[in-house]
Amino acid sequence: MNIEQNQPNGSLKISQDVIAAIAKYAADEIDGIHCLTASRLPIKNLNKNSIKKISTKPVLINMNDDSAIIDISVIVKAGCKIRAVAEDLQKAVKDAVQTMCGITVTKVNVHVEGIHFEGEKALAE
Repeated sequence: MNIEQNQPNGSLKISQDVIAAIAKYAADEIDGIHCLTASRLPIKNLNKNSIKKISTKPVLINMNDDSAIIDISVIVKAGCKIRAVAEDLQKAVKDAVQTMCGITVTKVNVHVEGIHFEGEKALAE
């Protein structure tokens, strides 16, 4: 799905994949984030009779009119303060998307899916 904005000289279409890429880039800059991981969130469908699917993407974008709600799933490094890392991630993603796309971000929901201990594979519940 694309986000379309009407401009004085025409229209501008921004793919949700572009917004997700910006969010991923912002996450890479945050200390305490080991990596992004597949989300365990159900994908919202307009058809209520359809089977709910679980997303395999680490970043989900939900557009409401001219604003976005972003869900991002991460694995954090052991020993970090999870709340502080999540707050830094929220601010970085919101600022990056709003600056680069001009789209208002109303929420950035951070889902901590696991903890990475040095020398081990990432642990997810």
